[in-house]
Amino acid sequence: MIKPQQPNGTEIEPPDGVEIENKETVYDGYFKVDKYTLKHRQFEGSWSGGFTREVFERGHAVAVLLYDADLDQVVLIEQFRIGAYAARNYHHWDDDHSPWLIEVVAGMVEEGEKLEDVARREAVEEANCAIKELVPVTHYLASPGGTSETMAIFCGQIDASNAGGVHGLDHEDEDIRVISVPTSEVLMMLDQGKINNAMTLIALQWFRLNHKSLRTKWRS
Repeated sequence: MIKPQQPNGTEIEPPDGVEIENKETVYDGYFKVDKYTLKHRQFEGSWSGGFTREVFERGHAVAVLLYDADLDQVVLIEQFRIGAYAARNYHHWDDDHSPWLIEVVAGMVEEGEKLEDVARREAVEEANCAIKELVPVTHYLASPGGTSETMAIFCGQIDASNAGGVHGLDHEDEDIRVISVPTSEVLMMLDQGKINNAMTLIALQWFRLNHKSLRTKWRS
């Protein structure tokens, strides 16, 4: 692992190299925004000047790609996303893109929950699928220039023989369509650019690389 270093080769370990001068919450609603005033150690060894950054605090998330090895099908979901709708105002983004996105199952981590438990809970809530076995895929920072959110991705073994319908929680205003897609079609969607959100792209690219070994492991 490459770590930040001072000129003499000494590693800068967190939280060394960062000094928080002030932190305040400037918005606290459905999401939260914290404003930091800070400085940090620079690569040549000196300290930066003080500067401010806002951090969007939306929590931490878990996504799970649902796969039936016997049917060789992936279960995906489709739902409306306000961010995808708002992005159509950006002139570099094709406004032909629908705000209804094809995604993997995902949800936010609640207080005290294990990541694996979130994956299993969301699979039932959003797709009505029970997970038999979980395989970790990756854990990454969603957009570290402006948010602390992390995303943990898993792949879950399921029975997709009855997958379908519309699911989600009414009190969260969820309206989620479940689709079961053959692996060959999923990979074609990936190649044709029909998947345009990061967590699903990452999950499906991993799936492309691991499909054969995963199917061998999970087939009855």
